[in-house]
Amino acid sequence: MGVNREGILYYHNLIDELIDNGIVPFVTLFHWDLPQYLEDSYGGFLSPQIVEDFRVYADLCFEVYGEKVKHWITLNEPLSYSVGGYVTGEFAPGRCSQWQELGCTGGDSATEPYLVSHHQLLAHAAVVHLYRHKYQASQQGVIGIALVSQWAVPVSTEISHRNAAARALDFALGWFMDPITHGDYPYTMRSLVGDRLPKFSCEESQMLNGSFDFIGLNYYTACYAADAPLLRNATPNYSTDSLVNLTVESNGTLIGPKAASNWLYVYPRGFYELLMYIKRKYNNPSIYITENDATSIFTFPGVDEANDNELKGANVKGYFAWSLLDNFEWSNGYTVRFGINYVDYSNGLKRYPKFSASWFKRFLQKHPS
Repeated sequence: MGVNREGILYYHNLIDELIDNGIVPFVTLFHWDLPQYLEDSYGGFLSPQIVEDFRVYADLCFEVYGEKVKHWITLNEPLSYSVGGYVTGEFAPGRCSQWQELGCTGGDSATEPYLVSHHQLLAHAAVVHLYRHKYQASQQGVIGIALVSQWAVPVSTEISHRNAAARALDFALGWFMDPITHGDYPYTMRSLVGDRLPKFSCEESQMLNGSFDFIGLNYYTACYAADAPLLRNATPNYSTDSLVNLTVESNGTLIGPKAASNWLYVYPRGFYELLMYIKRKYNNPSIYITENDATSIFTFPGVDEANDNELKGANVKGYFAWSLLDNFEWSNGYTVRFGINYVDYSNGLKRYPKFSASWFKRFLQKHPS
């Protein structure tokens, strides 16, 4: 397949426009938009063949944009891609186990999410290795990965529930942070998932270990975590492998106010706790907050609750709100709104700044660097 020169020019123009307006471009190489040809040819990220194709694609991007782009992100939310696409079937390619009766076109929720994540990690490591050995010295850029995790609050102080909260984090954040920090999956995943969890070769482990200059962190919500040992008897599935029952309510108390999205409950404290957790467990890496917000269903601009936490102590280099404008929000379509600017869909797409836009402006003025 040839290179789409019109596409190359489009992104050159976009990057130039950002730079001309004083904006530092951060480029994400993969945000779940796998070419259909690769999905049809060999199953996309289900196949190890994706690693080389992703490396070739990244090589082109580094070559044509590397003199302008100094911040690269290999993957956005590999957790969401694996779970949404291969556990629940909610996102493309819509795969899951038939016994779940979720209307999927095929799949195995006990094995495929682990296999897809494995290949995402290997693709990430291959691209970082390429960038560091071919481009980084001359282009003077940095490269990382954007991960997402909710915070887990134990339902009580009992050790079993505290351990459950730790397992919940391992099966979300640790699934990716442990390999790129230590070269292997968390012990909890190895012990609970067993042979369904792929293994890294020694060479792969070495390539993964330390394969980032920074971490992008996406945070939105939190859950209560309770130990659920009876899930050992459940049909094997990523959703139950951690032996944790995740809920948004405990003893009649919600974890936080419910946003418009059915999965999002506003819990700003979890943002701080997650950052401190990463600092302690993963040796205080450089972090960019690459996504953070809450949805609304307002028919006209209203008040947004901004997560204005004290981030002291963690090595936070920057903050991005999600998103600039109300957008097509995956399976929710246009029914919920993340934008800090309201878009009037029925009146010529007119845009109105929300209160959160004013907050973000003050935030940027307070933290100009």
